[in-house]
Amino acid sequence: MTVTETTDTRTDTCAAPPQGDRRPDGKDKYTISEVAALTGLTAHTLRWYERIGLMPHIDRSHTGQRRYTNRDLDWLALVGKLRLTGMPVADMVRYAELVRAGDDTYAERFELLRTTREDVLARIAELQGTLAVLDRKISFYADAGRALASERA
Repeated sequence: MTVTETTDTRTDTCAAPPQGDRRPDGKDKYTISEVAALTGLTAHTLRWYERIGLMPHIDRSHTGQRRYTNRDLDWLALVGKLRLTGMPVADMVRYAELVRAGDDTYAERFELLRTTREDVLARIAELQGTLAVLDRKISFYADAGRALASERA
C-alpha cells in the first residue's frame, strides 16, 4: 500500500494534477534519479523522506533499486506544498502516518490541515503588511529620485 491509499474506495488525492513528463499508469516505474529530475528534489532528500517515514513503502526492483510510481510523484507534490506552508517535518510525518492508518483518521487529518491553513493565512497577512511597507518605501525613493533629477536639470 502506498502512502496515499486508504482502505475506503475514496482515496486521498494529492496536491497537483499529473505532470506532462509522466508515464501512463501501469508503466510508471521511475528510478530515484528520474524522480529527482522530475521533482527537483535530490536523491539524498528522497532517501531521507523514506527513512523518516514521510515516503515509506517505495517499491524495489529485483536488484533492489527504488521504483517510484505516479502516486508517489503525487505524494511528493503534496509534501512540497506542505513544506511551503512551513509545516514542521514532524507534522508532515504525522500526516503521512494518519493517511496510512486509513479512514478513521479523517478528523485528525482535517484538524492538522485546518491548523496549517490558519498558520498560512496568518503568514499571508504578515507578508501583505510587509509588502505594503516595501511599496511605501519604493514610492518614497521613486519620488525622491524624480525630485533630485528635476533639481539637477
